[in-house]
This record gives sequence, C-alpha cells and structure tokens, in this order.
Amino acid sequence: MKPPHIMTLADLSPRQINHIITHAHSLKIRSQKWLAPHIPIHQQNASSKLRQNMRLPSQSLFSKTIALLFSKRSTRTRIAAETSAELLGGRALFLGREDIQLGVNESARDTAQVISGMCQGIFARVGDHSEIEELAQYSKVPVLNALSSLWHPTQILADLLTLHENAGAFSREALEEEKKNMKRMTPILPELPPLTIAYVGDCANVLNDMLVTYPRLGHKVKVAAPLQYRSPPEVMARVKELGCDQNIEWFEDPKEAVWNANVIVNDTWISMGQEAEKADRLKAFEGYQVTEELCKFASPDWRFMHCLPRKPHEVNDAVFYGPRSLAFPEAENRKWTIMALFDLQFGRWNLDPPKPETAFIEDEVVSEVEGEEAKPKEE
Repeated sequence: MKPPHIMTLADLSPRQINHIITHAHSLKIRSQKWLAPHIPIHQQNASSKLRQNMRLPSQSLFSKTIALLFSKRSTRTRIAAETSAELLGGRALFLGREDIQLGVNESARDTAQVISGMCQGIFARVGDHSEIEELAQYSKVPVLNALSSLWHPTQILADLLTLHENAGAFSREALEEEKKNMKRMTPILPELPPLTIAYVGDCANVLNDMLVTYPRLGHKVKVAAPLQYRSPPEVMARVKELGCDQNIEWFEDPKEAVWNANVIVNDTWISMGQEAEKADRLKAFEGYQVTEELCKFASPDWRFMHCLPRKPHEVNDAVFYGPRSLAFPEAENRKWTIMALFDLQFGRWNLDPPKPETAFIEDEVVSEVEGEEAKPKEE
C-alpha cells in the first residue's frame, strides 16, 4: 500500500478536507475534557464524574514515533506536533538541522529511507519545496508538509476550523446553531456559509494553499499584492488545474481587495531566508498594512486572521489585538488540525470520510442532558 503523502491541500478532495476539519473538531472536544484541571473525587459533580467515563482520544499512534524533520525555526507547528502525538498515544522525535546529517553529508533520499525505516510518519518543515518532494518520493511512511517554500497546508486547515467555529459571525443559521451548542454535551461544528476572503500582502505559502482550497469549498478569494510578489507559475498552474481561478480576483490596491470581505488575512512580508530583501520588501509593501481604516471597506461582519509571528508593520495593534481578531484561536487550532492529520494520515493511513456503517468510534452520540452518561450509537 502506497503511503498517503500531503504536500498541499491541492492533493486532497473537498470531502477529505471537510472530513479532516470535522475530525479535528471531534478530537478537540474530546481532548479538552481530559486536559481540564484535575478535581478531587469528593469535589466532583455529575458533569466532572462523567469525565471518568469518557473515552480517551484515538490512540492510533500508540507505540509509534513521528519524526519532526525541521530545518526552520518553529513555535506553533512544533508545539502542536509534539502535544498532538502525545495525546494520540505516540511520541514525536524532533530532528533539527543540527541533529542529523541531512544537508551536510547525506542526501534527502538516504535520509528518507533511514527515517522511514525507524519512524511511522515524517512531518517535515523545509526550505525549498523540492526537499519535501524528494523525502516523500523515497519514504516508506506518510510524509506531511509542515511548511515549504510553496505550500503551508496545515495552516489553512487551522484557519478553516477557526472560521467554522466562528460561523455565527457570518450567518444567522450558524448563530442559532451556536446557541444550541451551549446546551449540548458534544457541540456540533457549525456549517460555514460562502465567504469572501481578502488576502493582503506577500503571496507566499499561506496564500498559495488558500488559492487551491477556498474556491473549491465555495468561497471567493480576493488578493492585494504588488505585481512582483504574486504567486509563482507552478502554483497558478495548480490553481487553474483545479478550476479555482474562476473564484479568485487580483488587485494592487488593498482597498479593492478588502471591499465587502468577510475575512481579512495577512501574513509576514519577510519570510525566513528573505532577510537580505528586507529593505526592498518594506518599500514594496508600503500601504499594505491592515488597519481599522482599511477594514472600514470590509463587510460589517469582518474578522481578521494572521498565521503568526506578526510584525506591527503588517497589521497594527488595534486590529491584531482587537475583538475581531481570530489570530490566537487560529494558533490554538493548529494543534487540533495537526492532531487530526496525525491520526488519519500517520495512524490510519486513510484520509477519506468513513462510511456510515463504519463510522469512527469517536463519533458517538452523546446525550444532551448535562450530567447524563455518554451512550454509544446503537447498531
């Protein structure tokens, strides 16, 4: 059986993407109950006693080791990966550029064969995208792209989960569903209405995965960027191949891109390895800072997203720390979406939604009466 690799969300169908998001939500709800502060037995009420009867999250990584092959610095991705593997019963083995021979006196081909002979998955954060493609070509286990020069699939999955969780800001139906969720033992992930998503800034890996994902899920993407900093031909080829170009608009003026947008997305102007271009880039992106003034052109329900780390010249404090910013919930959701991928890709080797008769044991029906024991679905 060929291992399921993920280089970009362009490799996945809309059904698979939605399945990952739904599964991430399920894992998040289940895991958070286990991660809550411990309460002594004599102080427990009915709802906390229910926790004793809850199943652990999927333990599909039990006795398995996931190699974190990182040639670039990382905060959110590394923490999300290590804590996810632990919750799934496995272990994450961090391998930085100073730890192994890769890039010094050993090829990516040889490294892939060695690591995949000892570990059960490879989560790789690389420089040039060709590096991870070579790892996947020669690996005997699944390879997941943690970030490359072209793509950043795990970021967009976290963004999608965050938008679903905040769907009530964009839809009356989703808002009603959120109110019902407050009474449910197991909240349902609200459906996301079609959105207009504006991206302002450098067309790098985050935007590239947005371009091959959002249009296929029914959303419109509007991009504001200087002409010389637009997505490269190999990305645009995938965009056209998937038919996504019909739902993408390009602008140089940020106001035009933000006009009537529900979501405004921003990213770094100077990625790792581009420090020598800093002066040129700062000059090119003058006028692209996301501010409250710029956001006045957006839809009244607008929300702001940023993958972090953030610099004040990209987005000012009023927006970034304001009530409409989803930056930190988005950062936390890196954990739950990466956990879903680790479970499905590394633990199960299957990214397809299950058939109703073979649904995951995690997706059990739970009573909506607080304090009542969870009951599994009847066969």
